[in-house]
Amino acid sequence: MSITKRALLQLSCAGLLATTPMAALAQEWEPRRPIDFVIMAGPGGGADQIARFIQSVAEQHDMTSRPLVPNNKGGGSGAEALIHVSNASDPDHTLLVTLNSFFTTPLRQANLGIDIQTFTPVAMMGVDPFVLWVHRESGITDFEGFLTQVRAMNGEFVMGGTGTGQEDSIVIAFMSGAYGIDVKYIPYDGGGAVARDLAGQQIMATVNNPAEAKGFYEAGDFVPLLAFSDERMPAFADIPTIRELGHDFSYYNQRAVVGAPGMSDEAAEYYRDLFTKVYESEEWQGYLESESLAPLWMDADGQRSYWNTQVESHRVLLSRLDG
Repeated sequence: MSITKRALLQLSCAGLLATTPMAALAQEWEPRRPIDFVIMAGPGGGADQIARFIQSVAEQHDMTSRPLVPNNKGGGSGAEALIHVSNASDPDHTLLVTLNSFFTTPLRQANLGIDIQTFTPVAMMGVDPFVLWVHRESGITDFEGFLTQVRAMNGEFVMGGTGTGQEDSIVIAFMSGAYGIDVKYIPYDGGGAVARDLAGQQIMATVNNPAEAKGFYEAGDFVPLLAFSDERMPAFADIPTIRELGHDFSYYNQRAVVGAPGMSDEAAEYYRDLFTKVYESEEWQGYLESESLAPLWMDADGQRSYWNTQVESHRVLLSRLDG
């Protein structure tokens, strides 16, 4: 089972829109204090970059009466963030910027007692593909060269990724199984640290999202080898997808904002209106294009249906990973 953009766009849930959101109804409720904008990963990764970009757009256009205050909590593959938001003393002023660990961490850590359906749907901002990267000084220039090098190292080839049993490790595990290769995997709290350690050559390869690797790629330090998207990405048109190589697999990371459990209906509508404005802004649409994200907007009902679908999909993917 794979997390394909096609499957996401074809979800049979009323109200799902793949391009432009419907404007939310304006509400009289407004935040009375700064908004705890919790990020489910460490500094520098894709979720962190997106949260801070959203913050800048909202601030630039005076979209909210109180600031969004980024708050990184990436420990325990996002468990730290989930616990913090679940126990929020002020749900109306607490938001969570999520990735797919929103689904995988509660599945792998059932003792947390986290039920994601108690969270409040706010906004799906897009989905983010994965790319296999190596450092230019590795001498590897294509995927076949990567496979040759990994096999020659007999299990000593070191890859890094965000968390354990979540997005990066799922992609690496699929690739390893598909090609019969053995790698050492080092988990990190966020994609920013993963990219920095590849740049410093403390690890040998990653499957960072394009935004996380972009600066190093543009500087000539990173070489992309393989995309885990449905089709080739315009920014990496010369890089094949794993589907082209004969494997029915692609994987996308959600870039979404959810509210704390217990958030009032009035606050939820306020935030949906806020993030609709951010989504429709010229800045966000430009960000989607420049960072190789795919647009994917959903209303609240669509998001809940999407959560159910993703939990079941990841239950299957994790069972294969653990097997």
